[in-house]
Amino acid sequence: MNQTSTVNKRAQSLVTELDLEARATRRVLERVPDSKLSWKPHPKSSSLGQLALHVANLPGGIAHVLSGDSFDTSGFRQEEPANAAQLLTAHDKAVAAAREFLSELSPERADAQWRLLRGGREIVAAPRGAMIRTLMLNHWYHHRGQLTVYLRLLDVPVPSVYGPTADENPFVSG
Repeated sequence: MNQTSTVNKRAQSLVTELDLEARATRRVLERVPDSKLSWKPHPKSSSLGQLALHVANLPGGIAHVLSGDSFDTSGFRQEEPANAAQLLTAHDKAVAAAREFLSELSPERADAQWRLLRGGREIVAAPRGAMIRTLMLNHWYHHRGQLTVYLRLLDVPVPSVYGPTADENPFVSG
C-alpha cells in the first residue's frame, strides 16, 4: 500500500469519527438553555454560553487554524453567543468546515510540521496530522465533557454521549 492510500484511509477514518462525534455533540448543544447562557459555575470559569459556543465552533476553528503552517493564539477570545439557537448553526458550519478540511488533507500536508505560537513564541511543533487528533478532536471531547458537567450543575437532563446518563439510557427501549 502506498503512502497516499494510507493517509487517505487515515483521513477517512477521522471524517467518520468527526461525523459520529458531531451527532453526540449536537445532542449536548441542543440541551443548552437560552436563559442560562451567562451562568458560570465559578468566577474563573467561562460562562455556559462561551463554553457551548467554543464546543460548537471548535472543529471548524481548528480546521482553519491547521490549514496554515502555524497559528498564533494572541488575541484569542471566547465569544458569547446571542442565543442558544446560534450554537446549533455554528456547530453545523464548523463540522462542515472540519469535514472539508479532513477530506482534502494530502499525505504531505498531514506529515508537514505545524507550529502553535503565542506572541511569536513557539509553544508546540508537531506534524499536522498529530495536531488534528490533539487540538481538534481530543480538545473538542474535553470541552464537551465540561459542558455536560455545566448542564448537570444546572439540573438540565444530560444526554447520552457514549452510554447511559442518569437522564437518558439509549440501551433500554421505550
